Amino acid sequence: MRFGSLATLVALIGSSLLAACGGGGGGSSSSTAQVRLLNASVGYSSLDYAITSSSSKLNTGVAYAAAGSYGDINTGDTASQVQANGTGTTLASLTPTLTGGKKYSIIAYGWSGALRTTLLEEEVEAPTAAGTAKLLVLNLAADAGSVDVYLTAAADSLDNASPTASTVNGGASSGYVSLNSGTFRVRVTGAGNRNDVRLDIPAITLEALKVHSLVLTPTQGGVLVNGIFMQQQGNPTNYASTIARARVVAAVGNNATVSATTGAKTLLQSSVAPTIGDYQALTAGANGINVTVNGVAMPVSNVNLAAGGDYTLMVYGDAAAPQLINLSDDNRLPTTAGTAKMRLVNGLATSAAGLTMTLDFSAIASNILPGATSSVLSVPASTSSQLAVTSPIAADPVYSVTGLTVLQGGVYTVFVMGGGTTKPQGALRRER
Repeated sequence: MRFGSLATLVALIGSSLLAACGGGGGGSSSSTAQVRLLNASVGYSSLDYAITSSSSKLNTGVAYAAAGSYGDINTGDTASQVQANGTGTTLASLTPTLTGGKKYSIIAYGWSGALRTTLLEEEVEAPTAAGTAKLLVLNLAADAGSVDVYLTAAADSLDNASPTASTVNGGASSGYVSLNSGTFRVRVTGAGNRNDVRLDIPAITLEALKVHSLVLTPTQGGVLVNGIFMQQQGNPTNYASTIARARVVAAVGNNATVSATTGAKTLLQSSVAPTIGDYQALTAGANGINVTVNGVAMPVSNVNLAAGGDYTLMVYGDAAAPQLINLSDDNRLPTTAGTAKMRLVNGLATSAAGLTMTLDFSAIASNILPGATSSVLSVPASTSSQLAVTSPIAADPVYSVTGLTVLQGGVYTVFVMGGGTTKPQGALRRER
């Protein structure tokens, strides 16, 4: 589920969970509420919040993972805009339903060019039992899909842990969860998969008798997430991702054997090419990668991985002189209904000719040279498509699939690998 225009959390988690505790209105009358902007959009470094009728700005220059100050807004005149700071360009228009005397955060989220908003009421009744707190998880990283959230002691394994919030869908919330107060390590994983860590926050503190929110925002790769944590009516704290995901693809020719490690972690067990490894979480930044081809170490400079990114480390070329290239992967979900995303990666060993990829006889990628990738392409979903990858120096396709099902919302990579004295091989990998 994705939020469209403004959607209140009353609809998401039930009015009973958002019952006002009374007070806290900062002196607002029954005809005015207090509103601030929370910038949860990784696509905009600075946002403004303006009232449409008066063109006055309640908040200006709100940075990512920050919130503006509360300002009064007439509950009978709530039409407003989120604007790009500096240019005044309207990025989202909204007319929230507000109750006089209450405080709210308008949360702006989403990518550049696709800004959305949602409304968080900040008058939720505090817990009354000693030593307890409330936590809301709001998953605004729709690209990441459903997630589980674990709160544990710092050194605890997740092997036998139960999630504090489970299966929180993209664009939805967990509802307010009551739990013990204290300081916890927070790990966000893919739903139902403890080993698929998407975010690891070393420590957050849930204060007793207080209400807290953890807002998840998307990353460039599409699978990992960032976090913004705040106490009700308090200042947010940014917990950006510190990890990236990378996989090794052995595409060298002549069925060479390839292995790859970084530190004590094995990225690709000794495998005969062509082989596509699985994504693994690595610390963002410069990573030293050790690669052997047929038992011979190849010289590799440090590989730089940006936090939140997905990467393919492809070993390709002739087995006697292999090369490694770092490809950035866009595994974000398609934004247009009825479509999927697809790209072509050329890992051939010897041919200098570029490859062309067609879908239902229409070229969607052309002249993709060895060691290169096409741009990510939007293609229509289909239950029976014909995919072909051709080379100008070969009479027959180097890879083809008939009767291909292209799923709506899917993300696909077509690899063409190997060659040399062996026949090139193709592989279609569904990433999402």
